[in-house]
Amino acid sequence: MFTVKKNNLLGRRGVLVTSHGDVQSPFFMPIATKGAVKTLASDDLEALGAEIILSNTYHLMLRPGLEALGKLGGLHKLAGWNRALLTDSGGYQVFSLPNKTSDDGVEFKSPIDGSKHFLTPELSMQMQAAIGSDIFMQFDDVAAGISTRERYEEAMERSLRWAERSKEEFDKVKGEGQKLFGIVQGGIHEDLRQRSAEQLVKIGFDGYAIGGLSVGENREDTYRVAKYVAALLPEDKPRYFMGGGFPEEIVYYVSVGIDMFDCVLPTRNARHGTLFAWKEDPSACVAKALVAAQAGAPVEELADILYEQIHITNEKFSFDQTPIDPFGLTVSSKAYLRHLFMVEEPLAQRLATLQNIGFYLRLMQELRNSIS
Repeated sequence: MFTVKKNNLLGRRGVLVTSHGDVQSPFFMPIATKGAVKTLASDDLEALGAEIILSNTYHLMLRPGLEALGKLGGLHKLAGWNRALLTDSGGYQVFSLPNKTSDDGVEFKSPIDGSKHFLTPELSMQMQAAIGSDIFMQFDDVAAGISTRERYEEAMERSLRWAERSKEEFDKVKGEGQKLFGIVQGGIHEDLRQRSAEQLVKIGFDGYAIGGLSVGENREDTYRVAKYVAALLPEDKPRYFMGGGFPEEIVYYVSVGIDMFDCVLPTRNARHGTLFAWKEDPSACVAKALVAAQAGAPVEELADILYEQIHITNEKFSFDQTPIDPFGLTVSSKAYLRHLFMVEEPLAQRLATLQNIGFYLRLMQELRNSIS
């Protein structure tokens, strides 16, 4: 499933094999929460070079639902997406809602119509099978980033029990080529993270994710824990940092041996008129940032090397007819894109999303090139 082609001080370069094509790592997964990356079609994503996207079990369970997705032939067919697909288990989404969590599962009310639902490891696996995901994620219990040690430990232990149940059900429902990842929990405590990682490896998964970060904890703790956990995980399995992050953070995580990423930032920022644009030629930016990360530079300093954020609705761009990014979206000027945002033209969000997703995918391409 996964082959490491290069492994050096700058990071790991590999290939992830799925039933819907190979995915070159390290890679970023644009988030298609409800079955679509907001404002973009599947053809857009393919044109940008995306080899894998991420969708969400919780949202697709609510609509269109397990039975409907089964009848429709899964998300690949429904969305016209012919490349790889990973699905989150729904654990993070129910964590963010008012819920009743027990060892059996999580009871919550639908924010759509108030109906009650009970999500379990077994139902999560069944739902991901109906979606037709290439990579399933185990169902896990997520503790907030400002939790007590007791809560972190409770969530970690419950996640391990749910990992075993997820694996058992996955083995019943999986189709040809489908894979299951375990999720390391334990908050900011290294000993809890070590226990979690060791037990997950004993259970045996096709890949391993670092979960429960980017949920409110101090950023320095995030970097420390990510580096610590990455070193605990098997060399021959893909490593996935869930929910991260800014471009400079991804460069850092790659430098400590992590392979897979997702984040809402490129699409969310685009919808609010904030664009990522390269400081200079992307290959030069990324090479400099990787070397700086390897040399121990603070993560925040990597941002200054890589990019600038353009707040396109700023009045200063009213008559700026230069390209948004000479290395990215060149089909419209800053003035034109600002105008589209000011008149609330839907095209504004689409163009901004193309720029930001394109930026992230180019970032990963240049990271792969630098490691090679």
